[in-house]
Amino acid sequence: MTQVVLGLGSNCGESVSYFRHAVESLEKEIHQMKMSSIYKTKPMEYLQQDDFYNMVIAGMYSGTAEHLLDAVLDIENVNLRDRSSEIRYGPRTLDIDVELFGNSVIDTPRLQVPHPRMKNRQFVLIPLLEILPQLSDPLTGRLFQDICAALPDQGVLKAGTLYGS
Repeated sequence: MTQVVLGLGSNCGESVSYFRHAVESLEKEIHQMKMSSIYKTKPMEYLQQDDFYNMVIAGMYSGTAEHLLDAVLDIENVNLRDRSSEIRYGPRTLDIDVELFGNSVIDTPRLQVPHPRMKNRQFVLIPLLEILPQLSDPLTGRLFQDICAALPDQGVLKAGTLYGS
C-alpha cells in the first residue's frame, strides 16, 4: 500500500456536494482516509472567476499511480467537469490532483508527481499540513511546513469541514 495525497478544488455550483461525492467515491479506493478542512482561496492565475474551495485527502492506496489518475478523472467527469471547454486555471465543478504518490517521482505525459506546482500553492500545503504535518517533499527532503512558511501569504482561509461547520 502506498500513501497518496489528493488535492480537491471547486468554484462552480455546489462545491461541498462535489467534494462529498468525490470522497464517497474515493473511499472505495483509498483506505485509512484523512480529510482536511475546506479552505476558501482567491483565484491565482485566471482572476475573473469566483473564489475556490479546496481540501486535501490522504490515505493508503493499493493500485498504480496511473490507475489512481484514471479513477480521479472518472470522478471529475461524473461531477460535470468538461475539460474540452474550460479555461486553463479557470472555473470548474471539481478538480482532483494527484499531489503525492508515496515517495515516488513520476514524470509521464499524463502524470507528474509530486505535482509540479504544489510547493507554490498554500491552498494545497495548508490543508496538507493540517492532516500530515510532518510530511516531506520527496524531491528535496524538505518539510512541507518549511516550504509553506517561506511562501508569501496567499489568503487561504478555513471555511469549514466537509461534514460539519
